[in-house]
Amino acid sequence: MSTYDVAVIGSGPGGYVAAIRCAQLGMKTAIIEKYSTLGGTCLNVGCIPSKALLDSSHHYEHAVKHFADHGIEIPGDIKINLEKMIARKQTVVDQTCDGVSFLMKKNKIDVFEGVGSFKDATHIDITKTDGAVETIEAKNTIIATGSKPSTLPFIKIDKKRVITSTEALKLKEVPKHLIIIGGGVIGLELGQVYRRLGAEVSVIEYMDRIIPGMDKALSRELQKVMKKQKSKIYTSHKVTGVSVSGDEVTVTADDKKGNPVEFKGDYCLVSVGRRPYTDGLNVEAAGVKLNDRGQVEVNDHLQTSASNIYAIGDVIKGAMLAHKAEEEGVFVAETLAGQKPHIDYNLIPGVVYTWPEVAAVGKTEEELKEAGVQYKSGQFSFRALGRSRASGDLDGFVKILADEVTDEVLGVHMIGARCADIIAEAVTAMEFRASAEDISRMSHAHPTFTEAVKEAALAATDNRALHA
Repeated sequence: MSTYDVAVIGSGPGGYVAAIRCAQLGMKTAIIEKYSTLGGTCLNVGCIPSKALLDSSHHYEHAVKHFADHGIEIPGDIKINLEKMIARKQTVVDQTCDGVSFLMKKNKIDVFEGVGSFKDATHIDITKTDGAVETIEAKNTIIATGSKPSTLPFIKIDKKRVITSTEALKLKEVPKHLIIIGGGVIGLELGQVYRRLGAEVSVIEYMDRIIPGMDKALSRELQKVMKKQKSKIYTSHKVTGVSVSGDEVTVTADDKKGNPVEFKGDYCLVSVGRRPYTDGLNVEAAGVKLNDRGQVEVNDHLQTSASNIYAIGDVIKGAMLAHKAEEEGVFVAETLAGQKPHIDYNLIPGVVYTWPEVAAVGKTEEELKEAGVQYKSGQFSFRALGRSRASGDLDGFVKILADEVTDEVLGVHMIGARCADIIAEAVTAMEFRASAEDISRMSHAHPTFTEAVKEAALAATDNRALHA
């Protein structure tokens, strides 16, 4: 029987990063993955393939709508080759997953393919595809099994017409009318992909706004932009049923007044969140407890009720974000090595990769009001930037929230071009507890999109944005 200092169950961003850090710190490490490729949901059917399709569809839309404005003339019609677009997406996925396999070999991490389940707190059975079972011994184990798409109890996912994000990444045709249940990150991103490619898109959201977990101003602006892009948004709608007849999908719902409404399309994407995935783990045998939401219970050290078993990522509480899982993977590895790592969950940014991109870190205005915190706000529009006019990306703004007394930055919320990258500036500033004035006094290259951050900081400092 092989023995290890650490076994990691799950090879998503949290799992494989945890394994690498454990190996760097001198621990003999194994990683167990049920699928034939490493990388988990993020690399195989999540972050990476969706961004590949977002980029491809963005190029297409830009060519159709904006090339002529730049003096670029293409004879004939610009056409979509969806099969080639999907194939390119898969190439990106394969290259990324192969990169993780390389990192496992480089760091001398043993990879086991099969379903891992606890025999007890220190022994793990690995059931391979042919039914054979191999058992390994691990002094410590990290559960990093991630999450799966959720659904509603009355919806049957047939993976043909009623689909999840996994199937939406490999459709063989552009939908005529894609109905999306759920106005969160995944639904909006994939909706924008197919809207750009010519589909009619209807988003049905139970809450009173899309991306309801983010600052309300971002929700309003994104909804305005998506309507301008001809997506239809139906907020405060409660879905009551989904049925399929041939190639037609019918979604029924109650609107905000309780009146029944009906939507008909050829595909329905169910995007109502994700659930922690612990199927087959047999956590009871190891003494690991789950809460009533199916999440693995952990303490502040990410330690489960079994002292030698830890859990990270989507399978525990908190935002279901790949980079959050990575931070937790490093945290557990360094804890096992006797170090004193820390994670500030308030400073883990959230991003929506629509165009314009949406990004945020820290507290929202709603959270500050609820907590009774006295704050000031500064906002600056991308439309006022020379860089935005040069590229034609005029939508959006940056908003900075700072403490009324100390001027410490408490939250930064932005929507616009390249915000997924720009948010790192805000995270850095807040990690060092910068004030709005600190940011306003930093030189920002001109012309850049990041000038909006400086101008928003000036607006928050003393309402003195220079270009507003």
